[in-house]
Amino acid sequence: MDIFKGENEKMLVKAIMSLKTEAECKAFLEDVMTTKEIIDISQRMGVVKMLDEKIPYGAISKATGASSTTISRVNRAYTYGTGGYKTVLKRIK
Repeated sequence: MDIFKGENEKMLVKAIMSLKTEAECKAFLEDVMTTKEIIDISQRMGVVKMLDEKIPYGAISKATGASSTTISRVNRAYTYGTGGYKTVLKRIK
């Protein structure tokens, strides 16, 4: 299922791709997302990093505050998803 087929979704992808600096990225994310959304997505990044390091769910939950449901969903996307998490982790290491 391609969730990025609409014009608004395409514009979002183009907007993200247009960002050139960390400051631009922070400014855009702060404008486009709520504080809670930023915190939630940041938490998922912490979870996926720890999953990549083969850290057990219990330790991930304790370190990040993520529920087992969130950890499971991130793990499913990391393991069976489109490869977005793996691409990002590889590039930021």
